[in-house]
Amino acid sequence: MARRRPPRPPGPPRSPERPRLPVAPRLPVAPAGSVGEVFLAFLKLGLTAFGGPIAHLGYFREELVRRRRWIDEAGYADLVALCQFLPGPASSQVGFSLGVLRGGGLLGGLAAWAGFTLPSALLLLACALGAAALGGPVAQGVLHGLKLVAVAVVAQAVWGMARTLAPDRTRAGIALAAVGLAVSVDSTIAQVAAIALGALAGLQFCRGEPAPLSGHLHLPVSRGAGVVALLLFGLGLVLPPALAAGGGHQGMALFAAFYRAGALVFGGGHVVLPLLQASTVGPGWVTPDAFLAGYGLTQAVPGPLFTFAAYLGAAMGPEPNGVAGATVALLGVFLPGLLLVYGMLPFWDTLRRVPAAQAAMRGANAAVVGILAAALYSPVWTSAVLGPRDFALALAGFLLLTVWKLPPWAVVLLLAGAGALGAL
Repeated sequence: MARRRPPRPPGPPRSPERPRLPVAPRLPVAPAGSVGEVFLAFLKLGLTAFGGPIAHLGYFREELVRRRRWIDEAGYADLVALCQFLPGPASSQVGFSLGVLRGGGLLGGLAAWAGFTLPSALLLLACALGAAALGGPVAQGVLHGLKLVAVAVVAQAVWGMARTLAPDRTRAGIALAAVGLAVSVDSTIAQVAAIALGALAGLQFCRGEPAPLSGHLHLPVSRGAGVVALLLFGLGLVLPPALAAGGGHQGMALFAAFYRAGALVFGGGHVVLPLLQASTVGPGWVTPDAFLAGYGLTQAVPGPLFTFAAYLGAAMGPEPNGVAGATVALLGVFLPGLLLVYGMLPFWDTLRRVPAAQAAMRGANAAVVGILAAALYSPVWTSAVLGPRDFALALAGFLLLTVWKLPPWAVVLLLAGAGALGAL
């Protein structure tokens, strides 16, 4: 006969089970759209997206990730990481890539770029064409106020980039060395050398924790198409300067100068300022006053900061200038960044896992902080701050941007108005 087990003593009373909270369903990604849809979506953003590259990424996330669901959050974060890793205008590269994704390929990317870029480019072109008609002390006061805006905006960019891209002693030292090189040799060669040396220093001294990985990108770009785009990017660095030197063609020289600047912009759109200054003011193509006034005016329009190139191309002394110069400059400054991101899309999942690439980028980004800091002194500060009143206005603009968080277009209006009043 089998033994019976003694009954277990009663345990403590069970606590009632906690109700499970409902889990929000993951929103599905919308199916592929059309090239026309991409253009209209980015045209809306190009007309309304004020505030610079970081603000643009926020607009994209709200409109295209959360509302239209063109891509999920993880994929968007990965796309932003890729575009911040590469040289070029990060917000335009993100927009171009989203257009490639939604529009089914290269035509979608070009539609996104055109919709986001054309509004500000056309506004700045119109301002450049009308600048020659401006005269009198009030107009000159407005232009001087725009130069003070450039002081405030570049100072804000240096302050913010130094905190994020040079937060430790090693990267601060790389930035300081870049300042020394940039002020010692005032040329594009010095700026290129500073970035290259910063990348080498990063390989040696900036190997830290690898950047966290996010999602995975699945865009309709083959590896073959990526290789072709990267080869075209390299060809653009070599062929136009050679043709300009051989034939003395000013249009090719203009394209080469803006292409080189667009290919070397690490760390944000503001870094294009010293590169374009060396390429346009240095050879006497654009006057220093027109350069800084145009840069200040660029802060008042929506869209990417790189559309400053349209203003400079139209304001050129030698031909091509006007509409033709603006077109050449605009294509030159944007093309390298678009070729790079299109070429790297198929390879990003592999490259982002390489610690050496991350270390080199830390060093290069620290160097561009130094290059921008050198530009803050010359030509921005030395050309705009001519006395105590200018210093007070520039400082007020900086505080309005950094402490009171006013949008850049509002600071443009205030300082331009102050400049006009000072001229009366």
